[in-house]
Amino acid sequence: MKIPDNIYMTFTNNSIEMLVRGLRRRGKKIVFTNGVFDILHYGHVDYLTKARTLGDVLIVGVNKDSSVKKFKSDLRPIQEGKDRARILASLRPVDYVVMFEEETPERLIELVKPDVLVKGADYKVSEIVGAEFVKSYGGQVRRITLAKGRSTTDIIEKIKKL
Repeated sequence: MKIPDNIYMTFTNNSIEMLVRGLRRRGKKIVFTNGVFDILHYGHVDYLTKARTLGDVLIVGVNKDSSVKKFKSDLRPIQEGKDRARILASLRPVDYVVMFEEETPERLIELVKPDVLVKGADYKVSEIVGAEFVKSYGGQVRRITLAKGRSTTDIIEKIKKL
């Protein structure tokens, strides 16, 4: 399977900066969010669809497998990073998928310098990585209400009970 063009499997400062520079030159409002997106479900699709309405381009940062293991568990992720990225890239609201290895997307947010940084409403603004940076240059930080009862953890627990 050919990886769609809108996936950067790894990134360099130059490739992200070039992408963003081109988008800005065309007057695009850039929205950024991030996550693991391990077992894609309705909650993810709803969240990404809402995030996309906040601008012209949605860039999604996805944790590489090594970073997921650091903050979730040795049993996660369930799906390999490349597969998670391919699945996300196939969704209509998603324009670009950028994988990152660090535990947080802070460095990636600094490279993208989004107009809008988005996380779920389960986070307080003070807990959102990159929020202070984005607000420092006049960007917005938005929290999106999550679909109730829709989470990867809930799905995994349900499967365990089968």
